[in-house]
Amino acid sequence: MISLTHPPQLSTLPINSPLPKRNLTGSSTGARVFLAPNREKSRYICNCSAADHPQSQPGRSQRPRKKTQQLDADKKDGIDPVGFLAKHGITNKAFAQFLRERFEILGMHRNVQHRVDYMEWAPGARYCSLVGDFNGWSPTENSAREGHFGHDDYGYWFIILEDRLREGEEPDQVYFQQYNYVDEYDKGDSGVTIEEIFKKANDEYWEPGEDRFIKSRYELAAKLYEQIFGPNGPQTEEELEEILDPETRYKAWKEKHKDDPPSNLPPCDVIDDGKEHDEFDIVTDPAWQEKFKSKKPPIAYWLETRKGRKAWLKKYRPGIPHGSKYRVYFNTSAGPLERVPAWATYVIPEADGNQSFAVHWEQPPECAYRWRHKHPPKPKSLRIYECHVGISGQEPRVATFNEFTENVLTHVKEAGYNAIQLIGVLEHKDYFTVGYRGYSLLQVTNFYAVSSRYGTPEDFKRLVDEAHGLGLLVFLDIVHSYAAADEMVGLSFFDGSNDCYFHSGKRGHHKFWGTRMFKYGDHDVLHFLLSNLNWWIMEYQIDGFNFHSLSSMMYTHNGFATFTGDMEEYCNQYVDKDAFLYLILANEILHVIHPNIVTIAEDVTLYPGLCEPTSQGGLGFDYFVNLSASELWMSFLENVPDHEWSMSKLVSTLTGNKSSADKMLLYAENHNQSISGGQSFAEILFGSATTEEALLRGCSLHKMIRLITFTIGGPAYLNFMGNEFGHPKRVEFPMSSNNFSYSLAKRRWELLEDGFHNKLFAFDKDMMKLDIEERILLRGSRGLPNIHHVNDTTMVISYLRGPFLFVFNFHPTNSYGRYSIGVEDAGEYQESVHASKGPIVLNTDEEIYGGQELIGRDQYAQRTISRRTDGTRFCLEVPLPSRTAQVYKLTRILRI
Repeated sequence: MISLTHPPQLSTLPINSPLPKRNLTGSSTGARVFLAPNREKSRYICNCSAADHPQSQPGRSQRPRKKTQQLDADKKDGIDPVGFLAKHGITNKAFAQFLRERFEILGMHRNVQHRVDYMEWAPGARYCSLVGDFNGWSPTENSAREGHFGHDDYGYWFIILEDRLREGEEPDQVYFQQYNYVDEYDKGDSGVTIEEIFKKANDEYWEPGEDRFIKSRYELAAKLYEQIFGPNGPQTEEELEEILDPETRYKAWKEKHKDDPPSNLPPCDVIDDGKEHDEFDIVTDPAWQEKFKSKKPPIAYWLETRKGRKAWLKKYRPGIPHGSKYRVYFNTSAGPLERVPAWATYVIPEADGNQSFAVHWEQPPECAYRWRHKHPPKPKSLRIYECHVGISGQEPRVATFNEFTENVLTHVKEAGYNAIQLIGVLEHKDYFTVGYRGYSLLQVTNFYAVSSRYGTPEDFKRLVDEAHGLGLLVFLDIVHSYAAADEMVGLSFFDGSNDCYFHSGKRGHHKFWGTRMFKYGDHDVLHFLLSNLNWWIMEYQIDGFNFHSLSSMMYTHNGFATFTGDMEEYCNQYVDKDAFLYLILANEILHVIHPNIVTIAEDVTLYPGLCEPTSQGGLGFDYFVNLSASELWMSFLENVPDHEWSMSKLVSTLTGNKSSADKMLLYAENHNQSISGGQSFAEILFGSATTEEALLRGCSLHKMIRLITFTIGGPAYLNFMGNEFGHPKRVEFPMSSNNFSYSLAKRRWELLEDGFHNKLFAFDKDMMKLDIEERILLRGSRGLPNIHHVNDTTMVISYLRGPFLFVFNFHPTNSYGRYSIGVEDAGEYQESVHASKGPIVLNTDEEIYGGQELIGRDQYAQRTISRRTDGTRFCLEVPLPSRTAQVYKLTRILRI
């Protein structure tokens, strides 16, 4: 891809070279030429800058600003010098542009010059080629060329797959003939011949007389030859005498022409200070330099030579057709290897027991998916519905993207959520690794590929597009904290070396899971991971990422250590500083390129500064997950009798660190509680209930747990698929322990027709309406509730969010007829059983939600009493049946 946003830079690489350009930035003090003073130094390098500094002294560069001045400027701009970006002086936009360019050339991409370019990073390989059904799996037919045209010093290999001429067709007249493959693919040829276009380009570009050497190509070479050797110079190599070095020849020429008039001299000169060194400054004539800079290549005429897709189809057939199976072949110190390319976008992992292979996905543009909907606006509060596509169906098999689009998205919208978070989308070798031993241990093998189990890339694009059409954001569970240890399909030992993408030795393996750990200090690994984030946004229009299991990457002990909150635990010898720098870069670059992106940190250690700005030394995430909440609920339900639940512990765990609670994402349970090795809350509460009393207990606690988790925390809430209606069974993926059964790897949507589960779903929908209609998650100081009543004896919790009062009675047996709760405003508070009957407030005990409806109609409205309670001037005396929760709304304020 050619970027026109920055001025071009000169380089020693070919114009269309796909190899990465490094260290090509020019000097900031003007043009500079390096001359070798003797024959041993035979390498000549020229760095040119478009900037002109006529007042700068030759041989000197401008003095850098003093450090104190830089610090003052940073402080004025609101940047703390301890922040990573300010400290290292990184220009994010330029780096982002670099990432875009790097992304465009790595992997397999269609080139406009009737070919496909393939580029791979494998520094440990000695030979590289592509093998597949398109070339009979031959390791020699499509290989990287020798030298820098095939690979560079940094381990990047480049292979060209030329399209094949059809029978009876002649090659193009010019080697740079381009075709419209995707952009304007239906545009026909202009009908203008190459000769006509060249004539128009030359007439516009060259001034009279300047095209002299273009028309007579050998005249310039002949004149240079005559100037160096004279009119009767040597005719053979044996007659050639020793050629003096450039410095000596320049000084001789200078002496010879010292008396020439200025009109006969070139518009530039070398400043010679008399000292012997390799570097000389050049001064140029400003008028000549401006004239040179104003010249622009006739790109418009070159683009006019492009032909339409029909012309390409008539003349060529693709060198690697759409749907071709392929792998990359390496010759390494360990012997020949075949690997699935690291940048492959569609992979079939171990099909029918055979080795995995990549699939070249290049649909004709007329068949490619066309986006119909824009990104929904970024909401101020998030109600996230966590999903796994494979288990989203009712049948005991792997569900597809299309089935999810048709059957689940509408349910998510009806349930009142505004975002979905997809897990298990990135390609992974084993289906069951999403839920292995109770962990969400997704062992990703191919980071740029959607899982082929669920469908094609076009199917996934349709899923995202339809979600956007329903107003749902789409988040992806991204796993950059580790990778699968599989060698045949993953990145482990990718080029035959142990340390290509990962650390070597023990550091390169997770202490408990055996997965491979990235070496984030390697620039090329950084490029791979950062470009991966940009890929999912640009290719699939993803709206955000949940960064999975950050503690695995942030510490060399992989987070398996005791954290007491002591600050020393976050900065000791076990901290992986390179991983922290990667997270800072990822957040900074993502938010610069895509301002509306959402990033969520899943870190069990709750590292301080997760959601602080990167310019202030933070990691820059938008939200962090409070993982302790679900663990506490699970502990209460499994290990603590109902009457021993601690309300103080419950509140302190759900609210977390109050200094950052406004960035907190809470959930009662996510997929970790519902997958293999664990039980869902519904399964614990009423999965085996045999009596009416047990069923009532489970139903009551299920609603109360969800309501308090939803309303007591920060502006983000997450729910795992099916839990909103009390899905009674955990998910168990097919594996050897269950004879690879799919009986539990599904969702029982038919339960929504059952009265019991439908009532739970009705409650969940009305609970979501608290935020949809009343913006409940944004009310309160800094969007947080005012928790003013926590009583461990009565097991009652109460808090305020704006005009809303929340009251919970967790006591298993005690009911209270007139329980005093403090409120800030005098007036009338009303409770309603349903939105259609009054203000949108809730009572978990209503019959429509599966309750007993113990509160009489005459008790719906409550008026305050002028009595100091809970540190407030007024109070309400409300009825509180056991295991119930009520939400009251201030409907009328009384002036006292």
